[in-house]
Amino acid sequence: MKACTQGILHELILNYPKVAPLSGAIVEAFGILERCIRDGGKVMVCGNGGSAADAEHIVGEMMKDYLMKRPIPQSDARKIIAAAPQAGPELCSKLQRVLPALSLVSQVSLSTAMANDVDAGMAFAQQVYGYGRSGDVLIAISTSGNARNVLYAAMVAKAFDIAVIGMTGANGGNLKEWCDVAICAPADTTWRIQEYHQPIYHAVCGMLEAEIFGD
Repeated sequence: MKACTQGILHELILNYPKVAPLSGAIVEAFGILERCIRDGGKVMVCGNGGSAADAEHIVGEMMKDYLMKRPIPQSDARKIIAAAPQAGPELCSKLQRVLPALSLVSQVSLSTAMANDVDAGMAFAQQVYGYGRSGDVLIAISTSGNARNVLYAAMVAKAFDIAVIGMTGANGGNLKEWCDVAICAPADTTWRIQEYHQPIYHAVCGMLEAEIFGD
């Protein structure tokens, strides 16, 4: 792990001392995500309510620059300019390298169709089955650890060699048993758990960016 990556984790613990016991789980989750991305995989994220907003937030930090600039490689720039000579220079100056991630809460037509035609609890599982490939990662967020649709997504992920990183509350709920690693925030109430989740995933996103794109 690079010094700049370690620095982000250190700052998280400094600012949120109660998260210190989770440092091992955070490092393990970081390692799973890093291997996935370096091997050409993608990260899928799901959750309900405030955790759905967190899923979107995580994807936003991963798919564009977060703490540092991410200019695209010259090899990619040459391809873009060759394909679109006039617009190419502007495209190349504004496109950014990505940590490939997909929010499963964004598919409104699919999720409402599943709710109406099949079962509302199946929307995330259906997407994991359709999008997921061996080596991908699912970040499953549930403050209780018992959200049925999140649990079903984790179950399908495990069936197809997709690693599961759980973000939940202190006791982990039923989700914990389906996770490769569970980050259990040191709180029992929904709003407080969510207050811990945000700095944790911010740190993990920053660590991935620093490790993969940093000097």
